[in-house]
Amino acid sequence: MIVRTVDEIMGSENETKAETWASRRFLLKKDNMGFSFHETIIYAGTETHIHYQNHLEAVYCVAGDGEIETIADGKVYPIKDGTMYALNEHDEHYLRGGKDDMRLICVFNPPVVGTETHDENGVYPLIED
Repeated sequence: MIVRTVDEIMGSENETKAETWASRRFLLKKDNMGFSFHETIIYAGTETHIHYQNHLEAVYCVAGDGEIETIADGKVYPIKDGTMYALNEHDEHYLRGGKDDMRLICVFNPPVVGTETHDENGVYPLIED
């Protein structure tokens, strides 16, 4: 059994931060679950360009507000507590924080190893052990 707390992860090697977000990575590839599991904070008033070419992601908002805009068609979807979205087609998008920080629970397939951050194209590299 694996049991981890956010307090253990914050400030450890399993927390990755950028200018617009922080990702607390609870489960990683090395845990052999077939997916990774994260808590991500999107800071209020920010915009992040994301294009997961190597991963599929499902996201569930548990606090805060914001929006996601798909670049291919310009559609904008509001996000608030209780909203789920899935990037099932490697959708390139902008993720924007609203008036409050957004707290998102995320699952990635394939799982991340833990050191990934977005490159200049918004992509997480596919890192092999």
